[in-house]
Amino acid sequence: MRTRPLLTLAAASAALCLPAVSPAFADGGAVLTTGGTGGTPVAVGDVLTAQLASGTKATLYSSATGTSGVSCTSSTFTATATDNPAAPGTATESVTGHTFDSGSCTSNVTGVLGVSGITVDHLPYTTTVASDGTLTVTPAAGSTIQTTVRLRTLLGSITCVYQAPSLNGKADNADNSISFTNQQFTKTSGSSLCFSSGYFTAKYAPVTDAGASVYVN
Repeated sequence: MRTRPLLTLAAASAALCLPAVSPAFADGGAVLTTGGTGGTPVAVGDVLTAQLASGTKATLYSSATGTSGVSCTSSTFTATATDNPAAPGTATESVTGHTFDSGSCTSNVTGVLGVSGITVDHLPYTTTVASDGTLTVTPAAGSTIQTTVRLRTLLGSITCVYQAPSLNGKADNADNSISFTNQQFTKTSGSSLCFSSGYFTAKYAPVTDAGASVYVN
């Protein structure tokens, strides 16, 4: 089973890195902590990771309300903390890895037999996490968030490329998760079997730092 850097799916690209929303600010504490809200500050340089929340899928559907497209049950992101100021404030991370296990991905698009791989391109991305849990993922200047989806079809292999200017998500301290809902990508290349827009939805939990759950303050 091969794991390939992803997406954006979503993306993921994603693809893809932050902690959770705090019920209260820890006066004088950092935005990102471990051990609970107001706990030990996440150090600059620490690596944060998360997989899909148990029992959930990452999906790239052709519409915000439909269920036609691609779904994966295994996906992981990796991000490095680059700034973690006092709360309330905004922490910054660099998303250096966002992968989807192609063996866990399926498609229900007519004419598509399977998913060969999903790759999140143009990494690293910058992610900001505010004290209210608002999360924003942006590419480097002059670049885009991009996900490449490779499909097996009745007519052979095809490649679908999707791009987005940025992604918006939400962190939640209840389960140390980050969630993306219907984040829109636009097809920039690919055959007619590639849907023209892709809507990315995924929930990653728990976000951890060396095994310790990460909280947002």
